[in-house]
Amino acid sequence: MVPSPNSPAPPGADRGPTARRIVLGSHLRRLRERAGIRRADAAYAIRGSDSKMSRLESGKVGFKERDVADLLTMYGVGEGPEREQVLAMTGESNESGWWARYNDVVPGWFEDFVGLEASASRISSYELLFVPGLLQTEGYARAVVSGGRTDLPSSERAGVEKRLEVRMRRQRVLHRKDAPTFWVVLDEAVLHRPVGGHAVRRGQLEHLLELAALPNVIIQLLPWDLSGYGAEHAFSMLRFAEAELPDLVYLEEMTGASYLDKRADVERYGRAMDRLTVDALSPEQTKQALSKVLAEA
Repeated sequence: MVPSPNSPAPPGADRGPTARRIVLGSHLRRLRERAGIRRADAAYAIRGSDSKMSRLESGKVGFKERDVADLLTMYGVGEGPEREQVLAMTGESNESGWWARYNDVVPGWFEDFVGLEASASRISSYELLFVPGLLQTEGYARAVVSGGRTDLPSSERAGVEKRLEVRMRRQRVLHRKDAPTFWVVLDEAVLHRPVGGHAVRRGQLEHLLELAALPNVIIQLLPWDLSGYGAEHAFSMLRFAEAELPDLVYLEEMTGASYLDKRADVERYGRAMDRLTVDALSPEQTKQALSKVLAEA
């Protein structure tokens, strides 16, 4: 049975290790710099290379508790609350996210996004082809995940159902007590694409109207006549409450994804998103447009 996105989840319950690793790595880097220790020397202390230390401090790989304990000693952080807190963070950063049990259908490059998405305080997206996954109904999501095929062999249907479970579970993030703000600009073509057939399309339009009433969900429709000027492709931007986590731009392809965190890149996409939100219909106008499309569907 596919889990309901409205199932209650306590604050932070779905947050995984990805963001925690980044926060921990950033904290350890500050401790090292405060102690005046070179990265290469810190790497030697934990029997590693400078490149390994770089990956640890950027949160790209997990930490061994022994390594963190050795680094804390080297940085002059002795027994006490600060050391205990950092070691506790180490254990939390090594815990598996709920999506780990779906690793047979969820590629590694997307696992990172699920973890970051669950930790974001604000998510902004521009979509050209489909309703974004966080806003899809089960029927719409099944049509997208299956490629619109209804004649899949049983061996492939099992994978589709598992991917569908992941998508529905991800949606819980919008219904948490500490839910992020989700701001999406939809190209008007998305509403007219008959994904899943007539009934599924109507259900999806109704669902968008329901979600648009949530205080943390902002939906704007980009009309036909302005389509394509603000950006050439779909993208998402993630912002986090933690100062250690940089703003990220997420670009997804068929076989992988890119994560951009350089300031120049993030600012460029930020300007594109700003233009899209200015060009698009206002949230209230969008609700009216959705109602009109639904009435005509």
